[in-house]
Amino acid sequence: MKIKEVLSYLESECPLVYQESYDNCGLITGDTEQAITGALLCLDSTEDVINEAIKLKCNLVIAHHPILFSPVKKLTGKTYAERVIIKAIKHDICIYAMHTNLDNIYNGVNHKIGEKIGLKDLTILNPKSGLLKKLVTFAPIADAEKVRYALFSAGAGSIGNYEECSFNTRGIGTFKAGKEANPYVGAKGKQHHEAEERIEMIFTSDKEQALISALLDSHPYEEVAYDIYNLSNNYKQMGSGMVGDLKKPMKEMDFLAHLKKIFKTECVRYSPLLNKPIKRVAVCGGSGSFLLPEAIRAKADILVTADFKYHQFFDADNKIVIADIGHYESEQFTPEIIYALLKEKFNTFALQFSRTKTNPVNYY
Repeated sequence: MKIKEVLSYLESECPLVYQESYDNCGLITGDTEQAITGALLCLDSTEDVINEAIKLKCNLVIAHHPILFSPVKKLTGKTYAERVIIKAIKHDICIYAMHTNLDNIYNGVNHKIGEKIGLKDLTILNPKSGLLKKLVTFAPIADAEKVRYALFSAGAGSIGNYEECSFNTRGIGTFKAGKEANPYVGAKGKQHHEAEERIEMIFTSDKEQALISALLDSHPYEEVAYDIYNLSNNYKQMGSGMVGDLKKPMKEMDFLAHLKKIFKTECVRYSPLLNKPIKRVAVCGGSGSFLLPEAIRAKADILVTADFKYHQFFDADNKIVIADIGHYESEQFTPEIIYALLKEKFNTFALQFSRTKTNPVNYY
């Protein structure tokens, strides 16, 4: 099996279009045409992780954080990132990053955090807009069902927990075939009236090319009429952070102790307590201070995340408790998500969890 087959599957489950604009997800180094010998899963692709991959004979390293966020003008080995890239290239190792695209999908990083904490009824805290589109096409009534199901099979028509959603109306289409045409119905040079169905369905932007191909392959007409509209609707299955409820309320200090145990941290930084039970919990892996207003709007009792600055703790303003558990600590379980995705699909190569601790922050 080639590495590109593995990455193609990962991108079908976690499309690169879902990453943030500043991010650098996807293939960082390497030749994906080579046969895979093993995959090493990690949070950060440090030099020690690459050494571990060499030792374990893994030629694919799948990390959460990209080793490169900005363009590299020189490769001299003067920085840790340059040394990682040079070593990976020398040893034919592909480095692949699944970062904010994995953060943003429903079953991604934040769902895993909520699962570890023990939250139920998880929903996206800050759903994204601009990811949904609508396809409208027109097909002869006798062929409409075939076209509809071809589009469903290509991924259109999903709304929340519902699949195969479409809206259909009947009307009359007109056309006149030119001299060079090969009309499915009607005659050249004469206007034809055909009873047709207008088929409408929503899809996510990453599926656009697959849907157009499915439409053209399944439609009987030589020239297929279709429209694609950009929608401004929020996509509730995709976005930043999550919010859910504990099965039973906990006292504030008991909940903070719970966080310390689950995330194996020696330090939880927190804002002033509100002296009320913790029931509703907002979470965000990594740097989640930008979600504080959303967490307050969602009526969360506490926001569990990382990388809050000193002055930002004042923004809790006695409306919510902020619990900063550390960047590494909040995302440490991310390789488990990648493992579950790959294990479900592939069993022909070794999957290894990195044993290298890459957290650059130490506590005394």
